[in-house]
Amino acid sequence: MAESKLEVPAELRDMAEKTIDQAERAFGMFFDAASKSITTIPGPGTEVSKQALSLTEQNMKAAFEHARKLVHATDLQEAMRIQSDFLRTQFTNAGEHMREITGKIMSAGKPKS
Repeated sequence: MAESKLEVPAELRDMAEKTIDQAERAFGMFFDAASKSITTIPGPGTEVSKQALSLTEQNMKAAFEHARKLVHATDLQEAMRIQSDFLRTQFTNAGEHMREITGKIMSAGKPKS
């Protein structure tokens, strides 16, 4: 079976990379503002909120890295492998993140001795 190459002009790849970079910077500014906002409002859920924000930021960084890899895929098989690897990693991370957040929620709900 012949592999079909992805014929994407270099200019389009460059433009896609620049767009990804701009979006990543915008999300970075959002996460900075959200993080500062969380720390100004202390409360019982502050630690859980910080953790959730941190995990969301990690997921977004992974998504941007994934997009960069896809931009450079040279054929459909490589693109499918990149997608498969990303989904597998994200499912694994989602389970770990749920355990972390559940642990924080359980710790926050325990009465202080």
